[in-house]
Amino acid sequence: MMRILVFGMTENPGGVESFLVNYYRHIDRNKKQWDFLCNSHNPVAYEDELISLGGRCFHITARSDNRQKYQQELEAVFKEHANEWDAIWVNVCSLANIDYLKIAEKYGIRKRIIHSHNSQNMDNWLRGLLHKWNKRQIGKIATDFWACSEDAAKWFYSGETLKKAVVIHNAIDVERIRFDEEKRKAIRTKYGWKDKYIIGNVGRLHFQKNQSFALDIFAEYLKKNKNALLVLVGQGEDERMLKEKADKLGIADRVFFAGLQSDIQAWLSCFDLFLFPSKFEGLGIAALEAQVNGLTTISSKKVIPAEVKMNDNFYFMDLEAGAEAWSRQIEEISGYERAEYSEVKKRFVEKGYDIDTETGKLETLLMG
Repeated sequence: MMRILVFGMTENPGGVESFLVNYYRHIDRNKKQWDFLCNSHNPVAYEDELISLGGRCFHITARSDNRQKYQQELEAVFKEHANEWDAIWVNVCSLANIDYLKIAEKYGIRKRIIHSHNSQNMDNWLRGLLHKWNKRQIGKIATDFWACSEDAAKWFYSGETLKKAVVIHNAIDVERIRFDEEKRKAIRTKYGWKDKYIIGNVGRLHFQKNQSFALDIFAEYLKKNKNALLVLVGQGEDERMLKEKADKLGIADRVFFAGLQSDIQAWLSCFDLFLFPSKFEGLGIAALEAQVNGLTTISSKKVIPAEVKMNDNFYFMDLEAGAEAWSRQIEEISGYERAEYSEVKKRFVEKGYDIDTETGKLETLLMG
């Protein structure tokens, strides 16, 4: 059996975590097994499921918390287990830290995959500098160069390394995310939202995801549409700032912070419109999942790759157009119905974003 060490799972069930668990559910685990290196001593997203499927989770201290402990624990994991792994697969949004690949090379792991999941710097200036430096080195340390989109590949790779880059589609388990009327009713009944028009967003509460602008848009929309509610699913460092801003805008009683949620299908089914005004993305898994659920979606133009548009009820808007323009767009399309599941399934298969058809391609690359 082939065993692969995977880095990319964090405590937050975000896009990368969703991508990894989707593929892990569908690979042939009798022939390949994955272990997970986690830079936190807290449980990561989907950890119980990962273990139930045969994976192992190795927890180490984050480099940012205690560099010495991080190095000692990382070394200890590889010293004891490196001979069990045929490959390492590092899924990250920046090249600021490539220690995992370096230590894999040190311990003789022959297949070393780096996978880009973003297209711009989402960190501080120092990590931005580290990314630029490691971009020059990555071709000497990794053996395989993957990305979630062409833009994400250009952010991580250059020259000959870029020519070797392979785009891996962030495929979705369409059946698991499809619209569910019963789950919609359950959430709306639980929170007393039976007749509300719900605008939703799913993602880490972080400046990249631009929920601050979502509040501005919603404040404008609420002026003419008093029956609306904004629901933000996720957690992150911007949560306090966003709650304070909602209060200053006078809309705090119409904005619901749902926190981390395990059943994303239920929350998407609860929404009437998906608002996705990110400042930058590698691809935008949340926008794909919203479309699988059939939701009318508005997303950032020139930020989200054009290939993300699957359904006819998906719209791009320029961030520079401002909150009022985004609000008017919501008003224009607020009556649109959900996309039909049969059409959604067909488009995801045709464009290479259905997990059932894409898993085989990933397995071939892992074996190569």
